[in-house]
Amino acid sequence: MIIRKANVNDIPGIKNIIDHYAKQEKMLPRSLSELYEFTRSFYVCEIQDRIVGCCALQVSWEDMAEVMSFAVTPEYREQGIGTQLINACLEEAKELGIRNVFTLTYAVTFFEKQGFEKIDKQLLPHKVWSGCIKCPKFPNCDEVAMMKAI
Repeated sequence: MIIRKANVNDIPGIKNIIDHYAKQEKMLPRSLSELYEFTRSFYVCEIQDRIVGCCALQVSWEDMAEVMSFAVTPEYREQGIGTQLINACLEEAKELGIRNVFTLTYAVTFFEKQGFEKIDKQLLPHKVWSGCIKCPKFPNCDEVAMMKAI
């Protein structure tokens, strides 16, 4: 198992994982062009030349970044991959001088185990909501906002 920064060859695998959960309305769908644009933000978990997990860190403001597009394929869940992906994002956030990392998620219990706490969505920068327009649940978002100070 390897956790590493993504490259352009990983994008189809990342898209497959995201599409799986987006069809279930468990995460925001992402277009191929959007994923290629954010390639440098992504970390992946690779097992035997297959992408089985992904997560991106996107800087939102001078002291805040978002963990987004976090997912692990169903057959590899509960094996510590998600924790390693989140830790990679948190380490990068520290290196960038980011003090707070947030996410919008349905995986509340998982993120609580990683030290994130629920927050009011109104505390997030307005820029965050630009992606929400693409969501089929907009404007009735039922994701939970969570944040971790690092």
